[in-house]
Amino acid sequence: MGWHSIVPAPPLDALIETIWDWDMPPAALGRERILPVPGTALIINLHEDETRVWHDDGRCERASGSVIGGPYRHSWIIDTAEQIRVMGLGFRPGGAHALVGIDIDELGRRDVDLDALFGASARRLRQRLLETPEPLHRLALLEGWLHGLRAEPAPDPVIAHAVAALSRAPQLARIGALQRDSGWSAHRFGTRFRQQVGMTPKQFARLLRFRAVVAQVHSLTELHWSAIAADGGYCDQAHLTHEFRAFAGLTPAAFMAMRGPYPNHLPLD
Repeated sequence: MGWHSIVPAPPLDALIETIWDWDMPPAALGRERILPVPGTALIINLHEDETRVWHDDGRCERASGSVIGGPYRHSWIIDTAEQIRVMGLGFRPGGAHALVGIDIDELGRRDVDLDALFGASARRLRQRLLETPEPLHRLALLEGWLHGLRAEPAPDPVIAHAVAALSRAPQLARIGALQRDSGWSAHRFGTRFRQQVGMTPKQFARLLRFRAVVAQVHSLTELHWSAIAADGGYCDQAHLTHEFRAFAGLTPAAFMAMRGPYPNHLPLD
C-alpha cells in the first residue's frame, strides 16, 4: 500500500512526466479543491468503476472508472474518501496528442472514457490491473500497455518548441514571435497549439505563470504580494488576484489560508 511512481522508458518519457499508483485507506479529510495543471491526465479508478468531480455550483460530473481528460482551465473538487485505489499518469503538454492522436482541446471540456478510445483493449487493461496485487507490477503493466499504443510516438517539433519556450519564461511570453518563427499563419499556429496542448498559447502562458506563483508561495510564511506579482509578470497585485480567481476559484489570501501539504490540493473540510 502507499504511493508509487515511475518515469516511463523512452520514447514515452518525452510525452509522460510520471505514472503513479495510489493504494491507501480512505482519508480522514473530506473534499479537496484541485488546482489546474497544464497537462492532460489519465485516471483509472480500481476501487470502483466510476470517477466523480464536483463544481462550485454543486454539479457532480460522473464518468467511467477509466478516463482521460484535461488540461483544465479552472479548479474542481474531489471527495478524498473515494481516492482509495487509483492509478494514473500525467502527460507533458502535447504528449497526449502525440500518443493518442486526439484533439486535446476537447478534453478540456469533458473527460473521455478509455473504452470509447480503445475499446476492448482498455477493458482488458483495467481487468488485468484489478487482478494485479503488487503496485510496481501494476505500474509496469500500465507502462507496457502505453508503449503498445503507437510505434515511436513523438510530439510535433513546432509545438514542442513553443511549449518549451513558454515554459522557460511564461512571464516574458512573446507568442507573436513564436508564431512567426514557426513559419505558420497565426490561425494555423493557434489551431494546432489548441489541438495538441488543449488551450491557446496565451492561456497556456497564463496558467504557467499562475503555477509558478503557487510553487513560489506555497511554503512561505511572509508574503509581499505586490513584489510577487511583479516578479511573476503581472501588471499589479489586482491582476494576480484576478488570475487566482480565474484558475483557483479563490483569492491568493484564501489559498494561503487553505493550503495543505500538497500545493495542488486544498482541503475544504
